[in-house]
Order: sequence, then structure tokens, then C-alpha cells
Amino acid sequence: MKGERREETLPGKLRARLDFYEELGLTPFYRRRDARPAAPPMEMKSEAPRAAEEPPPTAASLVAAPPAPTLSLFGEAPGRLEGDTLERIRADIGDCQRCKLAPHRKNIVFGAGNPRAQLVFVGEAPGADEDVQGLPFVGRAGQLLTHWVEFLGLKRDDVYICNVIKCRPPGNRSPERDEIETCSQFLFRQLDALRPRLICCLGSVALQTLLGKAVAITRMRGQFYDYRGTKLFATFHPAYLLRNPPADRQVKEDLRKIRQFLG
Repeated sequence: MKGERREETLPGKLRARLDFYEELGLTPFYRRRDARPAAPPMEMKSEAPRAAEEPPPTAASLVAAPPAPTLSLFGEAPGRLEGDTLERIRADIGDCQRCKLAPHRKNIVFGAGNPRAQLVFVGEAPGADEDVQGLPFVGRAGQLLTHWVEFLGLKRDDVYICNVIKCRPPGNRSPERDEIETCSQFLFRQLDALRPRLICCLGSVALQTLLGKAVAITRMRGQFYDYRGTKLFATFHPAYLLRNPPADRQVKEDLRKIRQFLG
């Protein structure tokens, strides 16, 4: 019985001692219990194809790819495309099917006016009249905008007018975030191609899209901002005045500032 206990105890002591040597890093003095036998030379060749499938990185592969442009409502506008034109932008839009507004529209409302305008008005989205005619601001709000332009001593043919969204949202609802993210890329390109002295945002959607952050039009209107080498200004949307006539006094103040800026 005593001999059996010694035989059971000795392997346990040896295992404990080997574990102690492993912790000290003294593995060269004995063979690891979990080590696998070395592969014969013939088997070493089988590893060559695997190494060929994963070649070492080259200098070109280590160059980081440029980040994709951010087109979200609260992101930065994409980089300027040199030599871009309104004609090329409209061709790139094509018969757009990029968002869920496409099945509901009659016409894409790209923009209209002087391609060399000093002043550009940016609205929110086309309404019912705009959707039928394919032109921006031709309904009641558009007639009021025409009066504003004339108040500035200009004609509609002297300015350029466009919207953040090129297709009418159903029921004239406000554009949704994913629609703005999809469509605003074309607005950014339009403004870069036009390069006006002043961009006037009509309402909060246009202002938020161009500034790239959530802001309140009631607090930001009547002020000038820097935007990609030009100036940005904000006032109420003409449709807002149709619902709130007393705001006409504030808009007239804004228009006087625009007129003074343009000289």
C-alpha cells in the first residue's frame, strides 16, 4: 500500500516541479509536455504556397486611401470639383432614383437663374407647383420671393434659385434626414460651380444643411457667415411669411442688409 501511494505521489510532484520550471522559463532543459514533434523537412514545403498568398505589404499598399466625402446633414461638404459646371451636375443627377422621393415626383427641380449670379437663394424643397413645372419657387411662395428680389433692385434673371432637395416630398412635408444626405451633394456642387458673392438660405433646412449643424433660424437669421470662400446669410422662408405675415418686418430688415452687402 505504501509503495502504491509513493508511485501515485511521485508523478504529481514531478508535474508540479515541471510547472515551476516553465514559470521560470527553463524549458530548454526538458521537453515540454504539450510540445508537438517537429515536422519533417518534406512537410515544410507545404507552407510555401500560404506565404505566397500573403505577400509583404508594399509602399503603395501602406498609403491610406482618401476618406469618402461626408454628405450628411451635420457633416462637412465634400471637396470642390475643379471645372464642375451646372450642366455636368444636372447630367449626373439624371433620372434620379437615389432616394424614396423618386416614385412620387413628376419632375426633378434642379434650379434656375443666372449661372454667373452674385446672389443665390437656397430653399428647402419643391412644392406642388414646382413639381409640375420643374422650376423652383413658382407658386405663392415663389411670387413672394420675386417681390423680395425686386426689393433688392434686381430681377429674377439676375439671381440663381435652387433647393436642398430636388424632388417634392409627398404632401409638402419637410425633407427627412436620409433624403437630405442623399441630395445635398448636388446642392454643394451647384454652389461651388456658381461661386456667388452671397448665398441666402431661406429657412432652417437650407441653413442647417450648409452650416453642417442643427441651428434655429429664429436665432441665426439676419447674420453673415463664412462658407467655402464666400458669404452665407439666412432669413425666413417665404412660405413662413404666408403663414406669419407679421414676420415681414424682420425679412425687410434682412433684405436691407443683403442690399447693403451687394452694394
